[in-house]
Amino acid sequence: MPDVREALPASLALSFCGLPFASPIVLLSGCVGFGEEYTRVAGFSNRDCGAIVLKGTTLRPRLGNPPHRVYETPMGMLNAIGLQNPGAPHVVGKILPELDFEETRFIANVSGSTIDEYVEVVRHFDDSPIDAMEINISCPNVKEGGVQFGNYPDMSARVVAACRAATAKPLITKLSPNQTDIRENARLCIEAGSNGLAVINTVMGMAIDARTRRPLIGNIQGGLSGPAIKPIALLKVHQVYDVAKRHGVPIIGQGGIVSATDALEFLIAGASAVGVGTALFYDPHACRHINAGIAAYLAENGMASVAALTGTLDCSRPAAAH
Repeated sequence: MPDVREALPASLALSFCGLPFASPIVLLSGCVGFGEEYTRVAGFSNRDCGAIVLKGTTLRPRLGNPPHRVYETPMGMLNAIGLQNPGAPHVVGKILPELDFEETRFIANVSGSTIDEYVEVVRHFDDSPIDAMEINISCPNVKEGGVQFGNYPDMSARVVAACRAATAKPLITKLSPNQTDIRENARLCIEAGSNGLAVINTVMGMAIDARTRRPLIGNIQGGLSGPAIKPIALLKVHQVYDVAKRHGVPIIGQGGIVSATDALEFLIAGASAVGVGTALFYDPHACRHINAGIAAYLAENGMASVAALTGTLDCSRPAAAH
């Protein structure tokens, strides 16, 4: 099979935390399982993206939350899967050997309910071919860990520092939008050893059945993703960018990206790469369209690379109304 990455325009290639990405697109954790779910879709290729973030992994197996765990909302989706996964030893020993690391980069998503658990999961992935690790300190649909760590900057930094001491591989901290000062959280996580940031995780939400007066999600609350959260995510990327730029740390901008235009807006706001997740549920080939749109925009504007577009937002005056 020919290397499809060679067919992607050179302008899409970038280096993220020292890792070569063929495209700025990162497939987000929880949306493609452990890298194999969409390979059953005709025409889908892992080579269309720069990296894939694997499903959130804890030290021991988890069954996740009780149903219902997914609910469609206007312009979005609520999910409360609850980190269902087979545990780090199984992922490292059984799943990673089945992945083709020549197709794309693979990033582990490290989750836990205690700092010690985060460290143990990191140690398992450190002794594996995984390219990098995303530290999930901001999961809004588990009752322990997750939100507790992600919404308090000092606690976030403690998790990152402990993980940093356990590996030399790149660490990407996934920041929560459900906090008071995301800039401070970003700064402390970077100073604790984070090589990159993922901005943002899902927004906390819920849904109610008015007929029965009961919650529609078994966990009561869940994470809202999809186009509905895009304006929030864009603002958070813009807010974090100055801190990240000062420290030379790249950002994966994510939250509601479904088109090339969405992706371009995140790059302009300060992202070096863009995360695609919920869009894949109704368009498994979204990456192909987004790649084409970004490449066309760069060519039209005389830009040789995605990096040339990152952080080019002009805040001196508003754009003319369309």
